[in-house]
Amino acid sequence: MHPLIFREVLSVTMILFAIIDILGAIPVIIQVRQRVGHIESEKASIAVLILMVAFLFLGDELLAVIGLDVSSFAIAGSFVIFIIAMEMVLGISLFKEEIPTSASIVPIAFPLIAGAGTMTTLLSLKSQYQTQNIIAGIVINTLFVYLVLKNVKWLEKLLGPVGVAILRKSFGIILLAIAIKLFRSNTHL
Repeated sequence: MHPLIFREVLSVTMILFAIIDILGAIPVIIQVRQRVGHIESEKASIAVLILMVAFLFLGDELLAVIGLDVSSFAIAGSFVIFIIAMEMVLGISLFKEEIPTSASIVPIAFPLIAGAGTMTTLLSLKSQYQTQNIIAGIVINTLFVYLVLKNVKWLEKLLGPVGVAILRKSFGIILLAIAIKLFRSNTHL
């Protein structure tokens, strides 16, 4: 097994941090908490970790079953990431999701945190980074997700509505750049 490469771990961590957008999800998390009363941050965080690591290892096999390669999936993923980024930057909602009356694993762990964009990004990252560095990035992000879920009331007061909006727009711009990079690195034009 190769040693961890700090630069790769940092890159993967930042990419996943932007796509997961846990800070941008604070308003949704607050809404879910108000509806159901309590969010089980430990249970949601463990589910996020398991989902992401499992998809990292099984995603290729799943693609092989349906006859796709990682580059094709990465290009498709770049479009999904691009759309998510546009939602964040423009303040629009293209993907409509219903929030159920339970906040166990659904909707916090999946699809809010470890949703389609995150899974697509994981497979895309596999084409550019070593697996152990991706796992390290997943673990770091899961810890951050846990901290945010555990302290969402405090963060809401600290950031205020303007702070949350600024964070969301900033991460949207980062995601746009990531989407373009993924597209360019997986196309052979």
